[in-house]
Amino acid sequence: MAVTITEAAAKHVGSQLANRGSGIGVRVGVRTSGCSGMAYVLEFVDSIDEHDSVFEDHGVKVIIDPKSLVYLEGTELDFVKEGLNEGLKFNNPNAASECGCGESFHV
Repeated sequence: MAVTITEAAAKHVGSQLANRGSGIGVRVGVRTSGCSGMAYVLEFVDSIDEHDSVFEDHGVKVIIDPKSLVYLEGTELDFVKEGLNEGLKFNNPNAASECGCGESFHV
């Protein structure tokens, strides 16, 4: 399996990278935190570590470290607009539950 990014999310990330003026993709990871146990982490990437996994969809690279990949395998990164709110959304098949705000999850 892989981690994928929708066309809408790829356009959003690509736009952010262009505004930043540098970067080769976005790193997606997890850390222990949040109300459900694990929280998603996003950051722009300027270099790839040798142990990272790289997935590319719609011209955007998603980079994931080996420890995070265990929790993110099969995840789809999407960009959604709901009313006045917009942002990246994680459709993670490994999440047994999520907190109400969608910022953290439990496996």
